Amino acid sequence: MSATDRTLREESVRQHCRLLRLPTVAAQFSRLAEEAVKQQYGPVRYLEALLAAELEERERSAIARRIFEAKLPRVKTLEEFDFSQAPQVSAARIHQLAEGSYIQKAEPLVFVGEPGTGKTHLATGLCVAACRQRRRARFTTATALVNELVEAKHLNQLSRALGRWSRYELIVIDELGYVPLAEVGAELLFQVIADRAEKAAVIVTTNLPFSEWPQVFPSARLCKAMLDRLTDRAHILETGTESFRFRRTVASRQKNTARARAGAEVVEERPSASP
Repeated sequence: MSATDRTLREESVRQHCRLLRLPTVAAQFSRLAEEAVKQQYGPVRYLEALLAAELEERERSAIARRIFEAKLPRVKTLEEFDFSQAPQVSAARIHQLAEGSYIQKAEPLVFVGEPGTGKTHLATGLCVAACRQRRRARFTTATALVNELVEAKHLNQLSRALGRWSRYELIVIDELGYVPLAEVGAELLFQVIADRAEKAAVIVTTNLPFSEWPQVFPSARLCKAMLDRLTDRAHILETGTESFRFRRTVASRQKNTARARAGAEVVEERPSASP
C-alpha cells in the first residue's frame, strides 16, 4: 500500500469515527495497529484493544464530568487524607463507607468536630468516591444552600429548586452550625433534608455537638425534627477537637525558627576576614 493510499484510508477511518462518535478510536487506531503488527496480534485482539481504550476514556470523562457537576470547592480524595493526624477517625470505616452502601440504603452521614479536624476533606473525599461510581452528587455549604432556596422562593421557583436537589443521589451540606439560620432558611433546609429521608443519602458536617444545635435553629420544634431526620439510621463520626491544620502551622513555624537559628549560628561561627 502506497503512502498516499494509507493516508486516505486513515482519514476515512477518522471520518467514520467522527460519525460514530468514537474519538479515542480515531486518536489511537494507527498507533495500536502498529503495536499489533509488532506483537503479532490478530484482528480480534486489535479490535478488543481499540474498544477497551474507547471505554476507558469514556469512563474517565464520565467521572470527570460528575466531579465537575458536584461543584466541589477543592477536589480532595480519601487517598490524600492523613489518618495519622486524625486518630479519632477510623480509616477502615471511611473506606467502607466509600464503597457506597450508605448511598444505596439512603443513610445519612454526619461528621461532628471542631474546625480543622478534617470534616470537609472527608466529606469531599466521599463525594469524589461517589462520582467515581458514576453517581450524581452535589456539594454545598449550608449557607449557600439556604441562600439559593430563599432566592428561589422569592422568585416563585422554589419547587423547581427543590426538585433539582432531590435528583442528586448524594448531597454534601458543609459547615452546618457556623452561622445561625433565620426561620425561613431553617425551614427550607429542613425541607431538603426531610425530602431525602429514606430516599437518598446526605452528608452533613458540623462544628457543633447535637446538644448545641438549638443555637442554629430558631425553633426548638424544627431543631428536634431536623435531628430526628438526620440521626435516624445515620452514621455519626466524630473527628475530634484538636485542629491538625493548627498543629501543622505550629510545626511549620517551629521548623522555620529552627532553620533561622541554625543559619545564625553558622554565620557567627565563620571567622572574620583579615584586615
